[in-house]
Amino acid sequence: MPQQNNKRLLDKIKPKWEIGYHFSEEAAPEKWIPATVPGAVQLDVMQAENYQQPYWYADNVKQFDWMEDYYFTYRTSFPRPDLHPGQRLCFHSKGIEYDFKISLNGTQLLEQEGMFTYVDLDLTDQLQDINELQVQIKPIPKVAGAPAYTPGTDTYRQHARESAKPAVSYGWDWHPRLVTRGIWDETYLEVRSSTYLTASTVTYQLNEELSQAQVQLNLEGKALAGKHYKWSLTTESGQIAIAQEGILSSNTESISTQLQEPALWWPSGYGSPTLYTSEVTILNAEQEELDSSHSKVGFRRVKLLMNEGEWDKPLVFPASRNRAPASLEINGRRIFAKGTNWVHPEIFIGLITNETYEKQIQLAKEANFNILRIWGGGITNKESFFDLCDEQGMLVWQEFPLACNNYTDKASYLAVLEQEATSIINRVKAHACLAIWSGGNELFNAWGGMTDQSLALRLLNSLCYRLDPYTPFVPTSPLNGMGHGSYLFYDKTIGTGEEVFQWMQRADNTAYTEFGVPGVANLEVLKQYIPPHELFPPKRETAWETHHAFGAWRKDSWLELPFLEEYFGEITSLEDLVRFSQLTQSEGLKFIYEEARRQKPYCSMALNWCFQEPWPVAANNSLVNWPNILKPAYYEVAAACRPVLASLRVPKFLWHEGEDFICEPFLLNDTYDPIAPAQITVTLLYDGGKSLKVTTWTCPGAPEFQNSQGSKAQLPLPDMHGSFFTVSVEVESNPAYNSRYTFMYRGKNETGVKPGAAF
Repeated sequence: MPQQNNKRLLDKIKPKWEIGYHFSEEAAPEKWIPATVPGAVQLDVMQAENYQQPYWYADNVKQFDWMEDYYFTYRTSFPRPDLHPGQRLCFHSKGIEYDFKISLNGTQLLEQEGMFTYVDLDLTDQLQDINELQVQIKPIPKVAGAPAYTPGTDTYRQHARESAKPAVSYGWDWHPRLVTRGIWDETYLEVRSSTYLTASTVTYQLNEELSQAQVQLNLEGKALAGKHYKWSLTTESGQIAIAQEGILSSNTESISTQLQEPALWWPSGYGSPTLYTSEVTILNAEQEELDSSHSKVGFRRVKLLMNEGEWDKPLVFPASRNRAPASLEINGRRIFAKGTNWVHPEIFIGLITNETYEKQIQLAKEANFNILRIWGGGITNKESFFDLCDEQGMLVWQEFPLACNNYTDKASYLAVLEQEATSIINRVKAHACLAIWSGGNELFNAWGGMTDQSLALRLLNSLCYRLDPYTPFVPTSPLNGMGHGSYLFYDKTIGTGEEVFQWMQRADNTAYTEFGVPGVANLEVLKQYIPPHELFPPKRETAWETHHAFGAWRKDSWLELPFLEEYFGEITSLEDLVRFSQLTQSEGLKFIYEEARRQKPYCSMALNWCFQEPWPVAANNSLVNWPNILKPAYYEVAAACRPVLASLRVPKFLWHEGEDFICEPFLLNDTYDPIAPAQITVTLLYDGGKSLKVTTWTCPGAPEFQNSQGSKAQLPLPDMHGSFFTVSVEVESNPAYNSRYTFMYRGKNETGVKPGAAF
């Protein structure tokens, strides 16, 4: 038999798991059922005990409520593997949710609170001929004295204020009360050499001219001292940019060198997201490979600057501070950050795959987005998410798991937060896509109640500075100058009631980091989870309410039926409900994105709430229905975010007979290419083929990263037979810049839409 090399085996052993539940920590489960890993305890019980499926149909989700206060134990049995001299058997898990103990053959090896810190345990010295590994997961975290969960109120999140478990699963206005637990990420046994790497990261600092990078390879591992290393950094074409080797002197070591003229990583729309490949190999004295590591490296410099014009704004005495910086600069160039708020795409996060991420990140890129804000109420995504963002040039605004709560200053919570945040930072900081660290979502608001002095935020700031000092940090979103909301097409709480067209034109924000307009889900989507007898008309205490159409945020949100009937009259079919709701979502969101861009350079960012949803939502602000079905608003937003386009500023959506139609043309340019002069014609189209020219603008073009603004134009509205009209904006010789808008028309004494009206 040939002699075995003392080499780390790349084969991973994925054992079969069982799961059982019990009401006390000491009790044993009455029965064991098959478990899927990665997965969730709820899914395993549902499958084994014949629950109503699918879980997302009607109100089936309520079947899981009883599980919150139970313990769940995973177990697996395996024989002692045939280990060669110097080999070790280790247990590795990238995600166990949330508070758990791990034991082998009855001996506890680890107790951990926190789901984002990887588990890596050497089992070798405790092995027997036949072994049983158990993972016991405690009941969900709850806060003593916090109010019970009440749908439609803010009580859902208060039980999360003393834990690092994402608050969203306690219930949100687009997420049911479903507090998930289980082994949710890749988990396996692995036979290793006694010498292996536990971390291999590349950090760097670019000089001011971006022409030189001081590069550092940081290695950590077991039994590394005295071992030989080889390190190479290669370009995308396979050329070697760095090649070094030597002898390691300890288990923690840093190797420094310089790289001249590095090719830079750019976000989508501003250049190529160039990535180098770092490869590290550890060898013994006989030059036999013991372990290796591969990773991608993107060289870029990111800064968060004061928005142009902010320092010029006069402060009235007694003076305070100016607004917070919100303008992203990448590699010395300011960009306009067009993007969205990202929530994890599955309630059961163990079901998220690389394919799930790949499809949705590609959709985000095709929507002309360049940044994703990873909302603090949700998870820190799996590793493949960040790899894909690196590859696609998609910037990431990463928040820590804090949202809409006054998180405690208790030492026990801060210790868990420090553990989790350290793990998150060390994992994510290696990715070129990372643009901003944020303490969390809406923490400085009345419903959050935190301040700059809250210990959790001071801790997070200090950790980011120590571990990743060159990535910007903001304590929360929004900060002063940034805007969250509104989330409605017509908001009665603003003045005497305003359309999005009015409040957005009056807004004066450095960044719009959350905004939305609700839209009913696609017709075929609704039919998949609302029972046929409940489909129309939508009513409370049906699947419409379970899936957040009623009472989810305000009384009528997110269906907003009173608004729809005020504008469109009595709605007599599900088809009309869907098309009218989706029309206002499409036109409203398109207007906000374009208006934010029209407010450049003072405004530097527009991120809608939200991109997708983690389960089927009957009415919501999302652009993508679960699991991956595009709403019409997606296409309108994609058009509004094109790098260059002709755009109209219009004062309202609903027009009346006898009014003058008013508009103001713009040429929007977010690129660093100058745009040539052109004739731009604005035309009103109505009644199935009639047209009137509103104006022709001799546009002087647009300088690099600047807009051009035309003169305001107006035209008396013609008498129309239809209830809708279209306005086209056409750019001579460059139809790729053209735009179209739909508006509503109401004649005298009309209260809604004419029968059969099309748009």
